[in-house]
Amino acid sequence: MDTLAMHISNGIINGPVAGVFAALALAALSFCVLRGRRDLDDRLAPMAGLVAAFIFAVQMLNFPIFTAGVSGHLLGGALAALLVGPWVGALCVAVVLVVQALVFGDGGVAMLGLNITNMALIGTAAAYLLIAGLLRVLPRTPFGLSVTAFVSALVSVVVASQGFVLQYWLGGTTDLGGNLAGLAGTMAGFHLLIGIGEGLITATTVATVAKVRPDLVYALRALKPATPATVPAVGGAR
Repeated sequence: MDTLAMHISNGIINGPVAGVFAALALAALSFCVLRGRRDLDDRLAPMAGLVAAFIFAVQMLNFPIFTAGVSGHLLGGALAALLVGPWVGALCVAVVLVVQALVFGDGGVAMLGLNITNMALIGTAAAYLLIAGLLRVLPRTPFGLSVTAFVSALVSVVVASQGFVLQYWLGGTTDLGGNLAGLAGTMAGFHLLIGIGEGLITATTVATVAKVRPDLVYALRALKPATPATVPAVGGAR
C-alpha cells in the first residue's frame, strides 16, 4: 500500500487522451459553476462545504485493483447529488480530487481530467439520473429515500468505473492483449462490492439528515413527486 496511488496515476493513460479529458472536464466544470450559482443559497453553501469534507474523508477508504497504479474507493457522487444537487455536487467531488492530487499525491496531476471525468462527472450524473427517476416512483419516506440513496450510489460507482475502461481503451499504456472485456469485468466486479459499502454509507447519511432537516436534502426540494393525470369531466358534470 505504500506505493499504491489512489485514483489513476501518471503514466497509466497516455498524454493525448489525458489532455482531451482534461479539456472535457474543464468545460463541464465551468458549466457546473454557471448552473450551480442558481442553486446556491444560505442552506446550500455551507452544506456544500460539509459534503466536500465528508467525501474527502470517505475517499480515504481505498481498495487496490488491477495494477499497482489503479485502485478503487468510495466516491461520494450519489451523496453529493442527493444533498447539494448535481451541479454543486460535481464541483464538490472535483475539489476533493484536486486537493488530493496536489496536496497528498493521490492520483497523478496529469491525470486529473480523467479522474474528475470518472468520479465527479460520470459518477454524479449517473447517480442523479437514478435519483430523479426513483424519487418519482418511491414514497418520500425515510425508507424510500434510503432505497434511492443505496441504489443510486451502487450503480453510480459501477458506471464510473467503466469510464476508466473507456479511457484505457483509448490510451492505455500497457497492452492488455485484447482482454478489454476482462478489464471491464474486473472493474465492475470490484466496484460492485465497493458500491454496496458506499450505498450503505450514503443511505445511512442521507436518511439521518432527512429525519433531522429534510429541507437540507436538495433532491427532496428540487424533485417534485409525480402527480396523477387529471381526467376531464364528461356527461355534463360540473
